Amino acid sequence: MKKNLKLLFLVLIIFSCKEKTIKLNNNISFDVQKNISYGDNSEQQLDFYFPQNNDSIKGIFVMIHGGGWKAGDKSNLTRFAFSMMEKFPDYAFANINYRLANNSSFILPNQTDDIDNVLDFLVKKSVEMKVKPHFILLGNSAGAHLSMLYGYNTLFDDKHRTKVKAIVNIVGPADLSDPNFKNYSDYAFVEKHMIDLSKSTPTDLTNQDIPNPVYWINKNSPPTISFYGNNDYVIPLSQKKILDSVLNKNKVINQSFEFSGGHLDWSNEKNAPFIINAISQFLKHTGEK
Repeated sequence: MKKNLKLLFLVLIIFSCKEKTIKLNNNISFDVQKNISYGDNSEQQLDFYFPQNNDSIKGIFVMIHGGGWKAGDKSNLTRFAFSMMEKFPDYAFANINYRLANNSSFILPNQTDDIDNVLDFLVKKSVEMKVKPHFILLGNSAGAHLSMLYGYNTLFDDKHRTKVKAIVNIVGPADLSDPNFKNYSDYAFVEKHMIDLSKSTPTDLTNQDIPNPVYWINKNSPPTISFYGNNDYVIPLSQKKILDSVLNKNKVINQSFEFSGGHLDWSNEKNAPFIINAISQFLKHTGEK
């Protein structure tokens, strides 16, 4: 606890002085660019962290926050991002915002388009910085759903899907048609605002198929590691079993874990270190670390 508070205090001091570097433990330092625009909308912004004094950057983690597709902010993942940087000092990190849905806008395709726009921006940036344009999508809750949907779904015309080398799914809904998920408190909003029906879609697909990550899984889907709470009343544990089954059926490299607690407990002092270590081991297994 004292270590985490010390780290957070140090980072806050550095940001308050408007410096462009954060110094973490073990002499790990990252250059920082805050609130970079990757589109014309004010919500289309990201924070970019690049390791200092490291000539062998392996790729970029793209972190996608949760919030029920209509709320949340990249700042929700900042503290977790710092912990990830300590474990992965040879990766760059992009912590992103995206266009949120509201009563007059939709989740899809806006939010997967934003992921594609982020990757387009980062591909160009990686050329400048001589970094491999290899991406690991890491999302929690709605952000995990978007990570999986972008990584798996071949319907959307996304340019950079093949550059996604792994997906980290933290309490993400993988099958919105799961009867247990329909107990979600904002299910009515999600059902009404998931897809913009004014956009053309293939007639052989239902609106239920399009937003479901499990529908799109195939043998070429990116390796996926998942984490679900054993007492989560937002995203039911049944999602883990459904996702595992489809990934295994398609022989996609995958792992999944249960952690103790509810929907938000994945980031607490007990679970976060376990999750980060599991991610590290998984990426070693897939050859990405």
